[in-house]
Amino acid sequence: MQEIPPRSGTAFTLDRGQRLTVIDPQGEQVADLLAFARADIDEVISSGRTLDYLSRIYLTAPDPIYSNRSNILLRIVEDTVGRHDFLLTPCSRDTFRIIYGDEQPHRGCFGNLAEALAPYGIVPDRIPVAFNLFMNVPVDGTTGELKVLPPLSKAGDRIVLEAETDLIIGLTACSALQSNNGSFKPIHYQID
Repeated sequence: MQEIPPRSGTAFTLDRGQRLTVIDPQGEQVADLLAFARADIDEVISSGRTLDYLSRIYLTAPDPIYSNRSNILLRIVEDTVGRHDFLLTPCSRDTFRIIYGDEQPHRGCFGNLAEALAPYGIVPDRIPVAFNLFMNVPVDGTTGELKVLPPLSKAGDRIVLEAETDLIIGLTACSALQSNNGSFKPIHYQID
């Protein structure tokens, strides 16, 4: 079991057929997930393609996660929460400056992902909308307004994803107060 400390991130490879288990050890902590095809890092998870093909915004087992080239990169094989976000971009310095008014903003998940993915040749402009594990973003059916509410995850909740191809994964313990119900906690993960 590996731990991602609060407000940080990591990157690693995942081989086809391996399973990635992401655990919220304390509850109410979001983890931003990115996946790039190892054979060509221009192929990356796609919120637009996935939501289009599945015709809904909330993903759970046994849903696939598609790439920008319409290939399945990951498949959700287990999910104890059932509520994740695939609409919002990783939080960043600009998020904290624009939304929260921070004068010296944290680099956020975007900065953490950029640093972790750099050794794999992935530059910041290639970072897409993340699959925000455990993030609770309901959408008003009339106005379309988005709200970021506390995650529904409890201590020990998990999601398991299986790689459909060889991947580079970026994963964070989210840095945004609003996303995590006002506190920052670690994220655990393991590869099987």
